[in-house]
Amino acid sequence: MRAILVNTGTELLLGDVQDAHLAFIAREIFPLGLRIEERRTVPDSDVIRRTLTELFQRCEILFVTGGLGPTTDDITREMVAESLGLELHQDPRLLAWLQQRLQLRGTKWSSGIARQADVLADAQVLPNENGSAPGFYLKANVNPCILSPHIFVLPGPPRELQPMFRKFGMPTLQSIMRVPLPVERRSYSIAAMGESLVEKAIGEKVLAIPGIELGYCAKPGEVEVRIIGEPEAIELADTIIRDELGASIFSADDEALEAVVVKLLKERKETLAIAESCTGGFIANCITNVPGASDVFLAGYVTYANSSKTDILHVDPKMIEQHGAVSETIARAMAEGARARPASTYGLATTGIAGPCGGSDEKPVGTVYVALASADSATIVKKLFFPTDRETFKQLAAQTALDLLRRKMIAK
Repeated sequence: MRAILVNTGTELLLGDVQDAHLAFIAREIFPLGLRIEERRTVPDSDVIRRTLTELFQRCEILFVTGGLGPTTDDITREMVAESLGLELHQDPRLLAWLQQRLQLRGTKWSSGIARQADVLADAQVLPNENGSAPGFYLKANVNPCILSPHIFVLPGPPRELQPMFRKFGMPTLQSIMRVPLPVERRSYSIAAMGESLVEKAIGEKVLAIPGIELGYCAKPGEVEVRIIGEPEAIELADTIIRDELGASIFSADDEALEAVVVKLLKERKETLAIAESCTGGFIANCITNVPGASDVFLAGYVTYANSSKTDILHVDPKMIEQHGAVSETIARAMAEGARARPASTYGLATTGIAGPCGGSDEKPVGTVYVALASADSATIVKKLFFPTDRETFKQLAAQTALDLLRRKMIAK
């Protein structure tokens, strides 16, 4: 069955808000054998009605998001009604529920709020347990005079849409689909390899498998490999990918690299401290975004100035003067100082030149040293070159540092 997603909201087209619905809905419906074939983003205007009318004959399932709130620009409900030739009527139970909800919150009632109790004829209401605007479902050809698909109209805020979709939308979708197609999807997160190198390693072999779909998505410091196909084909592709990419695969469960690192540290009952110069606390931020990181992350030091490297990490100022702050010697001293101060199992350090100025012929902009000190072996230092913008530079340096630590742990 063909499925299309329509996101409504002028704020999306202005760039004020980013769409979070495509990724969520696409992943939720995949086990049912459904995939989004097209996504449209339209403003809060009559364009909604024209777009719906155009798409009715091009799909069997249509998801429409946003524009169900109480303000004058929330017109999706009315646009859907017009495109289907259906009447809107006020549902007394919804109206009473809205009044009670606002009274409990001490919110002043307005006529706009009452619009959220308007329901299309023959629609199934999808309750909103996390907001005030209900969604609704309309069966295919709900108006016999107009050809139309199954339509799911959902609120815009992700915190409202996602639980509503899972609890009330998915059971309806399951009844429509009945028997899911025998198709699986797997993804693999690859560290420290460019997209072209990943494709060279696995592309030809995987695509030789009949019925397999292979795709890549490059991000700073990693590549996601995606395979889709029937179970037997998936298993053959899985074997090839794991044999060819080996330790470069850090996750097959959509985990971030920092989450994998925290999990490995917990399993080994080991700890980490970090000293950052050019990454400015980016690595520590990544680590502390992982729930439970406090069990293994002891300290993070942002030693941006040379004086802080000396005062906090006890790096010899004569070494900085002799070798420069961006050097293998200082990276090693920073990692060892970070490990020694809280007595952690590992010390991770970065020092580099993010640019756009500050480079030299010997150390051009983009140069970075990543160091890993550990209790059981000599300190490892890697020199890398990432000539890019500052934000991407920090992401690449952070991914490299985290992957260096990951590989150290899995090699034990």
